[in-house]
Amino acid sequence: DLHHIDHQKKELLRNTHQFLHGLPANNALLWGPRGTGKSSLVKALLNAHMKDGLKMIEVERQDLIDLPDIVEKLDGNDGKFVVFCDDLSFDGQDGTYRALKVILDGSLLSTPDNVIIYATSNRRHLMPEYSSDNLDAYHSDGEIHQSEAVEEKISLSERFGLWLSFQPFNQENYLNIVKYWLTDFDVAGADEEDVRRAALQWAMLHGSRSGRSAYQFAKDWAGRTGLESE
Repeated sequence: DLHHIDHQKKELLRNTHQFLHGLPANNALLWGPRGTGKSSLVKALLNAHMKDGLKMIEVERQDLIDLPDIVEKLDGNDGKFVVFCDDLSFDGQDGTYRALKVILDGSLLSTPDNVIIYATSNRRHLMPEYSSDNLDAYHSDGEIHQSEAVEEKISLSERFGLWLSFQPFNQENYLNIVKYWLTDFDVAGADEEDVRRAALQWAMLHGSRSGRSAYQFAKDWAGRTGLESE
């Protein structure tokens, strides 16, 4: 049910297959606007590969401080574990990201071969970026060097070996997903122009042409249509 993210699906599936076969594989960061399928794609892996021994442990942001202990306890356990950190972001005063950084870096505590980390975020670098961060940038020998604040923020996301970006859908793709879900809800006989106009208005009101928005519109339309037919 995930549409128009074929490249992201292919890359994450390939990386997961490498992991399941005991081959080198990268921790992955899936980033982009809300509702574009990041979390759904990761969770779909569990359904597809549970029979292959894949297991998933979701760790909330506030529990990241315990991540080193979690990873250590998974070492040697049967199965392959995806440690999933969903909707990950940190504010400037949040120090919990350092526990994640330690695991990703592998300098103090290496990640066992049966553990991989997949994270999603609306932010490319996981932390807020302010224009003031660039005020401390400086020139040296003709090169621009970022401030320590910028380097710190970039250094966390760079520890994920696989980056997958998700973009908002264009109008055509959004309407195609609406059509798919209306078919799934067994809605037939609706005037295509009425559906198109209503779906675009829905996206405008919700501020997003995303797969989630398309699904929610189709669900609402199917419910309204069913109620009117009674």
